[in-house]
Amino acid sequence: MSNQEDRLKTLIGHAKEYGFVFQSSEIYDGLSATYDYGPYGAELKNNIRRYWWDAMTKLNENIVGIDAAIFMHPTVWKASGHVDAFNDPLIDNKDSKKRYRADVLLEEHMAKYADKIEKETEKAKKKFGDDFNEEQFRATNPNVLRAQERINGVEGRMKTALEANDLEAVRQLIIDEEIKCPISGTANWTEVRQFNLMFATELGSVSGESSTIYLRPETAQGIFVNFLNVQKSARMKIPFGIAQTGKAFRNEIVARQFIFRMREFEQMEMQFFIKPGTQQEWYDTWKEKRIAWHRALGLPAENYRFHDHIKLAHYADAACDIEFKFPMGFKELEGIHSRTDFDLKQHEEFSGKKLRYFDTESNESYIPYVLETSIGLDRMFLAVLSAAYVEEKLDNGEERVVLRIPAPLAPVKIAVLPLIKKDGLPEKAREIIDQLKLSHNCQYDDKDSIGKRYRRQDAIGTPYCITIDHDTLTDNKVTIRDRDTMLQERVAIGELDRIVGEKVDLRGLLKLL
Repeated sequence: MSNQEDRLKTLIGHAKEYGFVFQSSEIYDGLSATYDYGPYGAELKNNIRRYWWDAMTKLNENIVGIDAAIFMHPTVWKASGHVDAFNDPLIDNKDSKKRYRADVLLEEHMAKYADKIEKETEKAKKKFGDDFNEEQFRATNPNVLRAQERINGVEGRMKTALEANDLEAVRQLIIDEEIKCPISGTANWTEVRQFNLMFATELGSVSGESSTIYLRPETAQGIFVNFLNVQKSARMKIPFGIAQTGKAFRNEIVARQFIFRMREFEQMEMQFFIKPGTQQEWYDTWKEKRIAWHRALGLPAENYRFHDHIKLAHYADAACDIEFKFPMGFKELEGIHSRTDFDLKQHEEFSGKKLRYFDTESNESYIPYVLETSIGLDRMFLAVLSAAYVEEKLDNGEERVVLRIPAPLAPVKIAVLPLIKKDGLPEKAREIIDQLKLSHNCQYDDKDSIGKRYRRQDAIGTPYCITIDHDTLTDNKVTIRDRDTMLQERVAIGELDRIVGEKVDLRGLLKLL
């Protein structure tokens, strides 16, 4: 088993043991690629969602939110292109009987060459130290150039084949690159086929084609069909945005890697409506805004990178991903897309309703262009969890597992711990919780030794532990322990709200944006 697989397996085990994520329907042996969020997982998920929502709607006067229905008129999906073109290219290995996305096989193949480049660069960096010129090394080192040439060759052929929808060329590329099934170790591949990812269901009691509707495969269309409703009711002027979070559903055949790729997942999307011709400027602006949102969390900067799309959707004139270094390598976390006027134009054509904006300043009517930012909430959850998980060796030789979750996102902000379960200490602890619980999510714990309680709180990512001892009853002070440094100090009870608030308040993150 590789280090990547080991780390992901460790994360999955920790997530289950400490109440972050459970396999759905586990008592019935589970349901593939569906998961339930436990007590701490639900809190972490809510906090990530709130950080995104507030960053969009509180910090931008020209962005408002909606909550559209999951079920929509079936013609919506005809207009959007999902009925005819929402497909994945799939390929089977005849020996293992396992199915893969052909494009993902190729991307993972290219990633191996990218890893070789990084390893060569890291080796040279250690060798030459301060004298190392990374840019020159990447431009001249034969091993790096060979690996980059392989990446460019595969990328070029893949792009050409996918844009032409030439599935035989995609298969041939997989064979030429000698890509093998990770399970069987053979290259005994079937042909590549397209598979539509939408879940269909029946509306009402009468079955048949006329009553077929779909579980939405994305949340964006609910925004587009409400463009005029929002623009008029909220009196919005272009440029303006509409934000939405909610569930989406895709019948992923190759759903794997824990909560990274699921059949039921949650998106956080914002569609920004702009004047035609200004899309490049807004594309650059939203790339900067979105990476700033990620960086404000303080996760390692080297875990992020931009990746331009190899194959642009037919309606897009620019598209990139913010990729994150998950346990299984760099993968897409968020997409930023310049969608032109495709969406509103399609809905105008299929609905017969005008979806235009009258610009009073230029005295013209036009279909707005759209700039989209789209992030998976579940993927963001996994990014935070994987970056936060640390197995740490302490000075005294002991070890601890700690989740260094950014404090404003932590499921529990404060653990209040009476030193012993008598002498009025539990009552004092409850009194302190009553003071703090309206501002912060608190937890009371009096089970086991104080050391074991600290370890439990470290493992769920609680930024602060507050210990009540006998002196507290006379001096009105408590011991506050910091999760990351493990430093302890004595502070007045009246100061707790301020001290904790400075670190855990979401406003601290928003001020960085």
